[in-house]
Amino acid sequence: MSEQLVITALGRDRPGIVDQLSEALGSRDLNIEDSRMSVLGGEFAVMLLVSGDSSAIDDFLAEMPALEEALDMQLLARTTTPPPARPDLVPYRIEVVSMDHPGIVHELARFFSRRNINIVELETESHPAAHTGTPMFAMHMVIGIPADQPIARLREEFLATCEERNLDASMTAMA
Repeated sequence: MSEQLVITALGRDRPGIVDQLSEALGSRDLNIEDSRMSVLGGEFAVMLLVSGDSSAIDDFLAEMPALEEALDMQLLARTTTPPPARPDLVPYRIEVVSMDHPGIVHELARFFSRRNINIVELETESHPAAHTGTPMFAMHMVIGIPADQPIARLREEFLATCEERNLDASMTAMA
């Protein structure tokens, strides 16, 4: 019977990390089903959803300390189950761009959490503006809106909140 394991790994960025980590999983008959990987500062961070039979999962968990040393990474793992189907949620994509300043993520996360809206994915980045070098911020988010919430009113409130904070934002339904 197949089980699932969520693994996070963090270590100094260097070539070959994905090769070594995927080899460590594949050689233990674990399949990478989903992943998020990024270089943040000088660190490489990865989140993986892997699946395999219970003995492969148990073997991996038992070998984690040795694997951490071999990979020179910190590993954290937790067994999980597939999420329940939520046909009552409507997926929307949120895009935000502005001059960078502290608190943007918190303010928008609070906006959605107070309305019982789940953030499914969140990615942010900062970079200097092309000609001026002004620090810029961009956020890409996927949310799950309960089907009984009036979308037009939510969009209006969201865009008004963003305008008050000088954030250029959009909210679009996902196909």
